[in-house]
Amino acid sequence: MSATLPHCRTVFISDVHLGSRHCHAAELCGFLERLQCERLYLVGDIVDLWWMAKRRAAWGPAHNRVVEALHALSRQGTELVYVPGNHDRAIRRFCGLMLPSMQVRRRTIHVTADGRRLLVVHGDDYDSITHFGNLQERFGDWLYERILTGNQWLNASRRRLGLRYWSLSEFLKSRSGAAERYIARFVQAGLDDARRRGLDGIVCGHIHRASLQVHGGLVYANDGDWVESLTALAEDHDGTLRLLSHRGETLAELAPRLRLVAQAAVARAA
Repeated sequence: MSATLPHCRTVFISDVHLGSRHCHAAELCGFLERLQCERLYLVGDIVDLWWMAKRRAAWGPAHNRVVEALHALSRQGTELVYVPGNHDRAIRRFCGLMLPSMQVRRRTIHVTADGRRLLVVHGDDYDSITHFGNLQERFGDWLYERILTGNQWLNASRRRLGLRYWSLSEFLKSRSGAAERYIARFVQAGLDDARRRGLDGIVCGHIHRASLQVHGGLVYANDGDWVESLTALAEDHDGTLRLLSHRGETLAELAPRLRLVAQAAVARAA
């Protein structure tokens, strides 16, 4: 049973990979059809143009429902902001334009209800820092594709048994030292970028690892993906940030800035 989604101020989703066979389009359209928000950021790799150009496109009825759900949100008054990633790079030629149903931006700054200024960017800009391009990484890409296929088979069996979604790929990555070192490099690169720009943090995607935490006073928010983690980032009307599962459950929460300051003052006084 999916949790009820409250009306949100802002929602961020990324790495949907529509058109690829690993996209969990049915879960996403179920999430979008229950969603109410003032602004929705599409933080890259929404349509997997790379996959469709290189391999056979996998586009079914659920993929169409995702597009229809986005149009429905726009008609209801939700502002859509598209920040293209590396798998939908071709859309970057439209950056700066106000299209009929959305804005397209190379990167943008989101101001939360409590005044925090967050850089919104897909995250592939940091590949030159985090990737080394060696044989081990190329083997890792090949292995990752096989793990995602196994993840699909496993969860098809779990659905038949009435069990909830569980990410095999996320489980394996969390136990890989190389994967954890790569993720740490990515997090640091994103935070360094936000710090250089004088901002309060970053919202990104790209690495398919959902996260919501504070590092050195800066917010690091990764909204995850719809291939492995099936997550989104939401902002409440008071500036609270929450990481949501596709069922609407809160997986992690970051209080508004004023509440965090008050909590720190109480901790110091104690």
